[in-house]
Amino acid sequence: MTIIPLGEGAFTIDKTKVFVPFEPGKDDLQERSAGSLLVEIQPFVVVTTEDVLLIDTGLGFERDGQLQLHRNLREHGISPESVTKVLISHLHKDHAGGISRKTAAGNYTLSFPAATYFVQQRELAFAEDKGLPSYIPEELACLRTSDNVRLLNGDGVLDGYIRYRVTGGHCPYHQVFWIADGGQKVFFGGDEAPQLGQMKHKFVAKYDFDGKKSMELRKQWWEEGSAEKWTFLFYHDIKAPVFSFE
Repeated sequence: MTIIPLGEGAFTIDKTKVFVPFEPGKDDLQERSAGSLLVEIQPFVVVTTEDVLLIDTGLGFERDGQLQLHRNLREHGISPESVTKVLISHLHKDHAGGISRKTAAGNYTLSFPAATYFVQQRELAFAEDKGLPSYIPEELACLRTSDNVRLLNGDGVLDGYIRYRVTGGHCPYHQVFWIADGGQKVFFGGDEAPQLGQMKHKFVAKYDFDGKKSMELRKQWWEEGSAEKWTFLFYHDIKAPVFSFE
């Protein structure tokens, strides 16, 4: 497997749910509003023997008329058209902003029309009902109308080597993924396992739907990952996006 973090930059976020760009070494976290968290936004592309997988889709920002996610893929020699599957942990705007793009006509179309998208059906319904500021329903509407979207119902396995499980810690229908290929097992825990440092400390996060459950899941995954030599992908980690047990 080839794993490539597609970092979109560092940001701070507070209770307003607005992501404000942050330049490490220049900006001062103490000057941001009280309770601000410093995070990286970091989708991943995983190239397996069968697929080019995109895991979560970033904020959906554009630069010079080009989706930043597309630009980042091309910089690593991967065309957006070559992505075969898009795996979505949940639909918060920082994980789902790149799902679609706004056309000149003002409507939204999928950013990866050649890929099949995998989204939990109940997560989509929850996002549509909940709305702003955590979700942007208008950007997600094409998930209902596009033929290449597969709405999942609970746990399962894709093509025999990608396992998904609804965990419901960070938000009610959050899901995580295990990818087993070529003797390697990759784990993506979304916002229930967002940073390496969080895996090593026992705490309940206030931003989680069920903080105690997320804490218990982190402990469980860390122990299982250590025993089975998983490779962890951390979506919000600035310093350690990929960690492997040797």
